[in-house]
Amino acid sequence: MNFYAKTFDELSPKEIYEILKARMEVFLLEQHIVCLDIDGVDYDSLHVFIEHEGRVEAYFRAFRHEDAVKIGRVLTREHGKGLGRLLMEQGIEAVKAHFSCDKIILHSQKYAEGFYKKLGFETVSDEYLEEGVVHVTMELGV
Repeated sequence: MNFYAKTFDELSPKEIYEILKARMEVFLLEQHIVCLDIDGVDYDSLHVFIEHEGRVEAYFRAFRHEDAVKIGRVLTREHGKGLGRLLMEQGIEAVKAHFSCDKIILHSQKYAEGFYKKLGFETVSDEYLEEGVVHVTMELGV
């Protein structure tokens, strides 16, 4: 398994394809979330991912959002194998190295709130619907 943190311009065409493929497989096919995934934010994002044998196994993107850096599109293809924790621990370090910021925010699906709390994130909102899924906003001071 290989860990990468790359800007959009650093990604190869194959990496972009595999990232978009993973996002569609997880969010559209697995979770049935219908949204405009290709939203233009990718151009200004740091793409953090774990790749194995040419396939993106875990991923998130990070980008400037107001006075913070926002992490979004978090996914793992296989659950319960520690990939999410590995992605987040190494990814947070990559985000801190790439961006100058005081906090990192994310919109967590409600079921994953406990996972992010173990990583040091705090819930800073009430529950709300985003793309038909219950979420909470969480933040991590850096």
